[in-house]
Amino acid sequence: MAPAPPIFHRYIRDEEHYSDVLLKVREVESTLWIGTADIKDLFVMRGEKHSRPFLGELADLITRGINVRLIHAKEPGPRFRTDFDRYPALMEGLERVLCPRVHFKLLIFDLREAYIGSANLTGAGIGMKSDGTRNFEAGVWTNDPELVDSAAAHFDSVWIGDACDTCRRKAYCGDAVR
Repeated sequence: MAPAPPIFHRYIRDEEHYSDVLLKVREVESTLWIGTADIKDLFVMRGEKHSRPFLGELADLITRGINVRLIHAKEPGPRFRTDFDRYPALMEGLERVLCPRVHFKLLIFDLREAYIGSANLTGAGIGMKSDGTRNFEAGVWTNDPELVDSAAAHFDSVWIGDACDTCRRKAYCGDAVR
């Protein structure tokens, strides 16, 4: 059995959210869990001069058999929905929950590494933006099993609806099937 990789923690700031966290999505092997309060039509670079919606990256993962779960707090705008419709794999394979109380920002990669921070899944938060238009963001990138497991348990608790029975915002929940 191979030895466990050394534990690391890394402070992520500003533009590192795009280069060190968002683009890491392409390397997922089995599972990607995303939790965000706000989600917009953000873009990623593909090659030197071409960009495409991040939703295309998620569709590629789903097509490869990767389990992708998304929890977000509100419905995205019309540009997001237009791009969403361009990728049939998302309709077929993206597992999604809308919970108006979610405010955490988590990306959990293969249940082995996690980003825990402030950046929403928006261009100004974690996406591709030019200098002067990006939010000031902060987060931690880690593979510490205790932190990753704790973040995954928190995500999973919301995912399965542990707090739904006592939620005072249930009237605003778009996924009232729980």
